[in-house]
Amino acid sequence: MWKALVLISVLIAAVAAYQMDASAPQREFDLSVNAKDLFVQYTAHFNVTWQHDQERHERFGVFRHSLSMIEKLNADAKTKGRNTRFNLNKFSLMSQKEFRNTYLNKKMPADWIPGRDATFAPAAPQAELDNLPPSWDWRTNKPAVVTGVKNQGACGSCYTFSTTGNVEGVWALAGHPLTALSEQNLIDCDHTCINGVCDGGCNGGLMENAFTWIIKNGGIEAESDYPYEGYNAKCRFDKSKIAATISNYTFITKTAQQMQAFLVKNGPISIAADATMWQYYYTGVWYFYCGESLDHGILIVGYGVETDMFGQQMPYWIVKNSWGADWGMSGYILIERGDDRCGLQKYPISSLISAQ
Repeated sequence: MWKALVLISVLIAAVAAYQMDASAPQREFDLSVNAKDLFVQYTAHFNVTWQHDQERHERFGVFRHSLSMIEKLNADAKTKGRNTRFNLNKFSLMSQKEFRNTYLNKKMPADWIPGRDATFAPAAPQAELDNLPPSWDWRTNKPAVVTGVKNQGACGSCYTFSTTGNVEGVWALAGHPLTALSEQNLIDCDHTCINGVCDGGCNGGLMENAFTWIIKNGGIEAESDYPYEGYNAKCRFDKSKIAATISNYTFITKTAQQMQAFLVKNGPISIAADATMWQYYYTGVWYFYCGESLDHGILIVGYGVETDMFGQQMPYWIVKNSWGADWGMSGYILIERGDDRCGLQKYPISSLISAQ
């Protein structure tokens, strides 16, 4: 057992060290190369070193399993005429269990029950739904409401990134300068509990809890004043440095069209998903089955439509992740829209700002 723990800790340390400078797009490896040569290329690219030959041998086994999964997923996408592609990335030396335990949220219950103070956004009328724009992208629309892709590192703090991403958008749309807000502020200081689920920093939490903490504490600091560290630390919240405030939060009707209407009018939406299989994603619209056990907080910033190889239209969500810009499509993933793929429609929520 201790050997396994050493291997995992060394691996995570290596990945975390690379992530500190993970702003470049994900590299595309040539998967036609034999596994041993590909392993050499991979470890050189990520500057992975080994303490023992046994460690290298065991991780090569994990690497081969990742490679096998990637090849199967690519073959399935090709057979179905989809544009989705998978490739080796910084997570390919981790088993699926290690990946889940390190990067996904341990606090999200199977069936969330909103807190007693929760509000629910009114449904958009049919006339508004009938006139929705065919595509929308808050990354390019004006005003600017989406900050750059961030990186949670080896910390289960995804819910804090979903929270700050939403508040950043709402704050900017209210007429304030776009400001990157502090996830570390929430990790260290927010221990809010709703319906028996408590926020625990790198041990996971809920966006509803985080919104509640921001409201009760009068706001949240900027990332520049309270920078990200990626581990649980002592709370250093300074009210004199509050960079954004919210007045409430609201849940959104759990249908694709209602979520589209809310997003166009109000900005990016905090959501949760089952991200277990996203470990190998590279590009294209995710259409695969990926379960409905919510374990990852993320942000919807837009939507659109692509056409697959057979001429079929593929509506999708544009989802901002928190695994760095060197994962996926420069830190983003496109998820099939309209059928609650990966559970994206199960828990849409947004902060609110009172009219001034």
